[in-house]
Amino acid sequence: MRLPSSIFVSVSLFTAETTAALYLSSTYRSAGDQIWQGLTLLFTLVPSVLVQLTLTFIHRDLSRDRPLILLLHILQLGPIVRCLEAFCIYGGVGRVEEPYVSITRKKQMPHGGQSEEVERQVGQAEGKLFTHRAAFARTSVIQAFLGSAPQLTLQLYICVLQQGVSIGRGTLMVISLLSIVYGALRCNILAIKIKYDDYEVDVRPVAYLCIFLWRSFEIATRVVVLVLFSSVLQLWVLPVVLLNFLVFFFYPWILFWKSHSPFPENIEKTLTRVGTTIVLCLLTFLYAGINMFCWSAVQVKLSDPDLINKSQNWYRMAVYYMVRFVENASLLLLWYLYKTDFYKFFCAPLLVLQLLVAYAIAIFFMLVFYQFCHPCRRLFSSSMTRGLWNCSRLLCLTCDSAASPQNGQNRPMGKSLRPTTCTRSAQDAAPDTASDSTDDTPNDTSYDMLNDTTNENPNEMGNNTSGGINGDIKHNASCNA
Repeated sequence: MRLPSSIFVSVSLFTAETTAALYLSSTYRSAGDQIWQGLTLLFTLVPSVLVQLTLTFIHRDLSRDRPLILLLHILQLGPIVRCLEAFCIYGGVGRVEEPYVSITRKKQMPHGGQSEEVERQVGQAEGKLFTHRAAFARTSVIQAFLGSAPQLTLQLYICVLQQGVSIGRGTLMVISLLSIVYGALRCNILAIKIKYDDYEVDVRPVAYLCIFLWRSFEIATRVVVLVLFSSVLQLWVLPVVLLNFLVFFFYPWILFWKSHSPFPENIEKTLTRVGTTIVLCLLTFLYAGINMFCWSAVQVKLSDPDLINKSQNWYRMAVYYMVRFVENASLLLLWYLYKTDFYKFFCAPLLVLQLLVAYAIAIFFMLVFYQFCHPCRRLFSSSMTRGLWNCSRLLCLTCDSAASPQNGQNRPMGKSLRPTTCTRSAQDAAPDTASDSTDDTPNDTSYDMLNDTTNENPNEMGNNTSGGINGDIKHNASCNA
């Protein structure tokens, strides 16, 4: 049984960030900056309350007679108590014979085209630790993108306005950045384990390193770009942020409305329809908050019984990073045009170039992770490079089809045309079935987001990646005779 180190890291970051934020808010109060004090406390208490509610909801404390645990959650001490409980469970393993043992079946990664199914006994203590790890994985994401990300943006903005960095503010920014990167890392690992729940997933240290570097460059660049833009165009930053947030908030609901699927009723039996709607709104709210700063590895799909899209859509990822890169470049250009005298001490063109290169480095580490370090890359029907190439080729074909009517109008009449055909092999033209849109393909693996329990199904994982575009993409090139 593994040491619950991830729980310890989550609680340590949560405690350190809360302590630093409370100390910094006291300094703002002493200096008379009531606005900065209020915002600092807001970005500390709101995610803390959501973390307590998440832990209470996942562990079903409301249905149990545990008044002391509920009181500690009300006092915002729930993560610390849960961490102590997890380590007590880990320390007591093997001392007392467990009365209940379950059997899980997991497939190993395929070797030579075959994968073996291995049975393993899971004791009651290990099951409880598994629930604790899953709960803290979700609370890390909530703390990162609903608390740490706004907190880091706020403190960096204050540093730019006051033209200085204090020790307390710098400490809080460093802890917040680590919390965001760790939350994004847990989101990646959580997405992998959900999508490939039938397989025994082993994430190696080099994969963790690639994800850490990828998320560090991506998030740090995004925060700096937003702060630079807001420092010169304060009134325009609100429409930019609201547009980003509303697009990603309503996107899952639009897809759900277009699918004509029934309203989800299997989230929790004790919830009413109003309670289910509130939970779904909070889920899409978190999804929008993640995509505000980085690509969300967990894609929300309200029409799916598990509320998670388990297909790997390379096209959606490619579009996101292309649009985000163009947006960052546009915001930096506007900052460069309207920058104040404060930035005369900096080489503005060099700073713009460094930020764009940093975002490109983040994309590079993302490609390295999916191409070489992904623990389930053997289950991809084709490589990520091939999938992204098909996406870019599809965009080129769309542009060509849009421009073809104009070319036909400019072509002189009466001239004979001699067509020349460009042949392509079926292997080059076949799209990545794991990266195409498989949103409408039913998934046979039932996954409970609350308890991380899996209802086994004898069907193979091929059902999850069976969608996509069938047939080859044919291209006919013609020239004037």
